[in-house]
Amino acid sequence: MARATPSPSVGEPRFILILLASTFLMGSSFVAGKILLTGGVPPMLLVGWRFLGAALATLPLIFLGRTSFLKVLLPPGMDRRQAGIVVVIGLLQTGAVMGLLFAAMQFISASTASILLFTNPILVAFLGWIFLGERLHRTRVGGLVVGVVGVALAIGVGPGLFAEGRVVMGEVIGLLAALCWAAATIVAKRSNLPLNAWSLSFWQMLVGSLALLTYGYVTGERWPDHLTSAQWGWFAWLTVPASTGSFGLWFVALSKGGATRTSGYLFLVPLFTVVLAYVVLGAALTWLQAMGGLLVGFALWLVNREIPIRTLHKRTNELRREDQP
Repeated sequence: MARATPSPSVGEPRFILILLASTFLMGSSFVAGKILLTGGVPPMLLVGWRFLGAALATLPLIFLGRTSFLKVLLPPGMDRRQAGIVVVIGLLQTGAVMGLLFAAMQFISASTASILLFTNPILVAFLGWIFLGERLHRTRVGGLVVGVVGVALAIGVGPGLFAEGRVVMGEVIGLLAALCWAAATIVAKRSNLPLNAWSLSFWQMLVGSLALLTYGYVTGERWPDHLTSAQWGWFAWLTVPASTGSFGLWFVALSKGGATRTSGYLFLVPLFTVVLAYVVLGAALTWLQAMGGLLVGFALWLVNREIPIRTLHKRTNELRREDQP
């Protein structure tokens, strides 16, 4: 029986630094987006141009050290069905997720939007159980329950939720964005595409951005005639560091720590968003929303927690007994 190669230590300073940088940049995207939306930039065009720029900025990273550019972007073994799946992922991951997210931020704060969007790993665990047959051990079930409670607190579920005509549209749209992200993850898991992470990232951002730009212009959105230098600065930040940079560092972290351990740190994104929103926008959460955010973070840790070593040893012993004559 072959022994599994141990994953890199997640305690390495470089790994932690990469994770902190990636999640910080992800968190900053909510604040930058909120500033631009408040300044009158329409949501679909903002996201569309953002990710078109991010896709183009990804190309040098894809081609770095490669001898055949086309083979990286268009692998020889890729068929039409797989190309169609890439389009679906692009429409879900960039088109639906980011389009819905920025639409939601017209009604809710950047902090609340971040908390709601990053419930997606919890939804992935639930959908993976339904569609992929992945086991839900007791820790993950507990994570799902805690996550539901956290989301309820984050959106302010209670007797006064619908009182005095309170608008809940933003919260609903934010949860739909998280659901679309989870769906895109499940599709990608089932597809086994012959693309590397960078190439898939390029295509899904390109497809999604073109769809958003088409939708935005068809529905009458128009880019503002005049933006201040500060607004252009926020847009540049949103496009390159907060998109290409955050995704690139995240892929590096995945390669070093593995998907399970690395994804457990996603709770840092809402935390950074809350801090940055307070510093830059002067925004603050209620104590109930803050408690909801903490519960969502705890749920992410539970859902992405690795199987305890004693359970792994027990399963290994069972397999050895099955192999004996």
